[in-house]
Amino acid sequence: MRILLQRVTEAAVRIDGEVVGQCGRGFLLFIGITHTDTRKDADFLAEKCGNLRVFEDENGKLNRSLKEVGGEILAVSQFTLYADASHGRRPSFTQAAPGAISEPLYEYFVQQLRNQGLHVETGRFGADMKVSLINDGPVTILLEQPAPKSAV
Repeated sequence: MRILLQRVTEAAVRIDGEVVGQCGRGFLLFIGITHTDTRKDADFLAEKCGNLRVFEDENGKLNRSLKEVGGEILAVSQFTLYADASHGRRPSFTQAAPGAISEPLYEYFVQQLRNQGLHVETGRFGADMKVSLINDGPVTILLEQPAPKSAV
């Protein structure tokens, strides 16, 4: 499971010009799911997102979590996070799980965020979405579970 986390001051997702999900200060999460992902992976990443300390404290240090600052989340499914563009010019998406596998796990992940008391809005799974955001920092972090094997 891959999550591209962006700290934002605001973000919104539109479908056919209509806002279907939005958030203020917090995280825009792009969520990609592969064939081998499990609820255990989703649990780990949901806890990580809620508690990742990437907001400034009174000394300007990144010491506060989303929970501590009362932040919000906009969660958007993003199968292209599993694109493989290593050959040719057209990416392959075979590493991305099909909707029958990924949609229930995406919904489970969103519920795990909500179970932490977080305000979460979403896009619409499988829809053609237009996402707008103001990245704060900029802070952009790629989270992956299971973690990729180190090349060292």
